[in-house]
Amino acid sequence: MSRRLISTGSPFEKTAGYSRAVIDGEFAFVAGTTGYDYTSMTMPADVTSQSRNCFKTIEAALKEGGFEMADIVRVTYYLTDIGDADAHFAVCGEVLGDIRPAATLVGVSALYKPEMKVEIEATAKRRSA
Repeated sequence: MSRRLISTGSPFEKTAGYSRAVIDGEFAFVAGTTGYDYTSMTMPADVTSQSRNCFKTIEAALKEGGFEMADIVRVTYYLTDIGDADAHFAVCGEVLGDIRPAATLVGVSALYKPEMKVEIEATAKRRSA
Protein backbone atom coordinates (compact mmCIF):
# COMPACT_ATOMS: atom_id res chain seq x y z
CA MET A 1 0.00 0.00 0.00
CA SER A 2 1.40 3.38 -0.93
CA ARG A 3 1.58 6.53 1.12
CA ARG A 4 -1.63 8.55 1.00
CA LEU A 5 -2.36 12.07 2.26
CA ILE A 6 -5.73 12.98 3.81
CA SER A 7 -6.92 16.59 3.93
CA THR A 8 -9.82 18.30 5.69
CA GLY A 9 -9.81 20.93 2.98
CA SER A 10 -8.39 23.62 5.22
CA PRO A 11 -6.27 26.08 3.20
CA PHE A 12 -3.89 26.16 6.19
CA GLU A 13 -2.79 22.61 5.36
CA LYS A 14 -1.16 23.80 2.14
CA THR A 15 0.14 27.02 3.72
CA ALA A 16 1.77 25.20 6.65
CA GLY A 17 2.81 22.16 4.59
CA TYR A 18 1.04 19.39 6.47
CA SER A 19 -1.68 16.80 6.02
CA ARG A 20 -4.47 16.07 8.48
CA ALA A 21 -3.49 12.43 8.17
CA VAL A 22 -0.91 10.31 6.44
CA ILE A 23 -1.73 6.70 5.64
CA ASP A 24 1.39 4.59 5.27
CA GLY A 25 0.83 0.88 4.91
CA GLU A 26 -1.07 -0.42 7.91
CA PHE A 27 -0.60 2.82 9.87
CA ALA A 28 -2.52 6.09 9.98
CA PHE A 29 -1.02 9.18 11.59
CA VAL A 30 -3.48 11.97 12.37
CA ALA A 31 -2.18 15.30 13.68
CA GLY A 32 -2.91 18.99 13.97
CA THR A 33 -6.43 18.21 15.12
CA THR A 34 -7.94 21.15 16.99
CA GLY A 35 -11.50 21.91 18.01
CA TYR A 36 -12.79 23.52 14.82
CA ASP A 37 -16.17 22.48 13.52
CA TYR A 38 -15.25 22.18 9.84
CA THR A 39 -18.87 22.32 8.65
CA SER A 40 -19.37 25.79 10.13
CA MET A 41 -15.68 26.78 10.39
CA THR A 42 -16.26 27.88 13.97
CA MET A 43 -14.38 27.20 17.19
CA PRO A 44 -16.52 26.60 20.28
CA ALA A 45 -15.39 28.35 23.45
CA ASP A 46 -15.38 25.33 25.79
CA VAL A 47 -12.88 22.48 25.93
CA THR A 48 -15.61 19.81 25.98
CA SER A 49 -16.99 20.88 22.59
CA GLN A 50 -13.50 21.38 21.20
CA SER A 51 -12.49 17.87 22.30
CA ARG A 52 -15.59 16.38 20.68
CA ASN A 53 -14.81 18.23 17.45
CA CYS A 54 -11.23 16.93 17.53
CA PHE A 55 -12.48 13.37 17.71
CA LYS A 56 -15.00 13.98 14.90
CA THR A 57 -12.16 15.23 12.70
CA ILE A 58 -9.96 12.27 13.66
CA GLU A 59 -12.77 9.82 12.94
CA ALA A 60 -13.47 11.36 9.52
CA ALA A 61 -9.78 11.27 8.56
CA LEU A 62 -9.43 7.66 9.70
CA LYS A 63 -12.60 6.62 7.86
CA GLU A 64 -11.39 8.26 4.66
CA GLY A 65 -8.16 6.28 5.00
CA GLY A 66 -10.00 2.99 5.56
CA PHE A 67 -9.53 2.86 9.34
CA GLU A 68 -11.88 2.81 12.31
CA MET A 69 -11.65 4.50 15.68
CA ALA A 70 -11.05 1.03 17.18
CA ASP A 71 -7.75 0.95 15.24
CA ILE A 72 -6.30 3.78 17.35
CA VAL A 73 -3.27 2.58 19.32
CA ARG A 74 -1.85 5.88 20.62
CA VAL A 75 -3.05 9.42 21.32
CA THR A 76 -1.34 12.56 22.54
CA TYR A 77 -3.37 15.40 24.03
CA TYR A 78 -2.14 18.99 24.27
CA LEU A 79 -4.09 21.27 26.63
CA THR A 80 -3.45 24.97 27.13
CA ASP A 81 -5.05 24.86 30.60
CA ILE A 82 -4.37 21.74 32.65
CA GLY A 83 -7.43 22.71 34.67
CA ASP A 84 -9.47 21.55 31.66
CA ALA A 85 -8.09 17.99 31.95
CA ASP A 86 -11.09 16.47 33.73
CA ALA A 87 -13.60 17.90 31.21
CA HIS A 88 -11.37 16.76 28.33
CA PHE A 89 -10.89 13.29 29.83
CA ALA A 90 -14.66 12.90 30.18
CA VAL A 91 -14.92 13.20 26.38
CA CYS A 92 -11.95 10.86 25.92
CA GLY A 93 -13.73 8.29 28.05
CA GLU A 94 -16.90 8.60 25.96
CA VAL A 95 -14.99 8.13 22.71
CA LEU A 96 -12.10 5.86 23.63
CA GLY A 97 -13.27 4.11 26.81
CA ASP A 98 -13.56 0.72 25.11
CA ILE A 99 -10.53 1.23 22.81
CA ARG A 100 -8.11 2.38 25.53
CA PRO A 101 -5.07 3.36 23.44
CA ALA A 102 -1.77 4.35 25.00
CA ALA A 103 -2.11 8.05 25.85
CA THR A 104 -0.12 11.07 26.95
CA LEU A 105 -1.38 14.44 28.18
CA VAL A 106 0.88 17.45 27.81
CA GLY A 107 0.16 20.89 29.23
CA VAL A 108 1.35 23.60 26.84
CA SER A 109 1.54 27.37 27.18
CA ALA A 110 -0.28 28.01 23.89
CA LEU A 111 -1.46 26.56 20.61
CA TYR A 112 -1.42 28.28 17.21
CA LYS A 113 -4.52 30.44 17.83
CA PRO A 114 -5.51 31.76 21.27
CA GLU A 115 -9.02 30.25 21.05
CA MET A 116 -7.56 26.75 20.68
CA LYS A 117 -7.75 24.90 24.01
CA VAL A 118 -6.90 21.37 22.87
CA GLU A 119 -5.05 19.57 20.10
CA ILE A 120 -5.02 15.81 19.60
CA GLU A 121 -2.71 13.51 17.67
CA ALA A 122 -3.66 9.89 17.00
CA THR A 123 -1.88 6.88 15.56
CA ALA A 124 -3.85 3.91 14.28
CA LYS A 125 -2.81 0.47 13.06
CA ARG A 126 -5.18 -1.38 10.79
CA ARG A 127 -6.42 -4.55 12.47
CA SER A 128 -6.11 -7.82 10.59
CA ALA A 129 -9.39 -9.19 9.27
